Amino acid sequence: MYSIRLWAAGHARFFEVIYRRFEPVIVKLQPLWKAIGYHRAEKPVRVLERLSKGLLFDCKMCGQCILSSTGMSCPMNCPKSLRNGPCGGVRANGYCEVKPEMRCVWVEAWDGSQKMKGGEQIHVVQLPVDHSQQGSSSWLRVARRASDIKQEHNGASK
Repeated sequence: MYSIRLWAAGHARFFEVIYRRFEPVIVKLQPLWKAIGYHRAEKPVRVLERLSKGLLFDCKMCGQCILSSTGMSCPMNCPKSLRNGPCGGVRANGYCEVKPEMRCVWVEAWDGSQKMKGGEQIHVVQLPVDHSQQGSSSWLRVARRASDIKQEHNGASK
């Protein structure tokens, strides 16, 4: 998994393009998610998300994915679970102080973000992880949030 994770971060621009095409599809399927019921759609979508993101990014299914903001390097792979940058213990060679055989996920995130058109997103401060969402689908959360924003916008323009 580690070598695939490094490869994916090294090809962050490719995965950024894929995600930018995939996200609108998930959002457009929001009426389907709503009709099925988010609670019923959760399990099959979660399985698909876990398989794809787990294989490529060693995703930990925190339910609040920020891969597109972190150079396609999952910060939940950090032994300290740091969500907003590296600790002070990154070694001079870019490796982790806790797991010396592993490159710091934030070094990988920075390298990956430099390859992305949206690479400046790495500077955005992320909210702390809400552990109650652990194991849930971030894809469905994105669809629901986009739908809620659209409804608010439509309600405000009436």
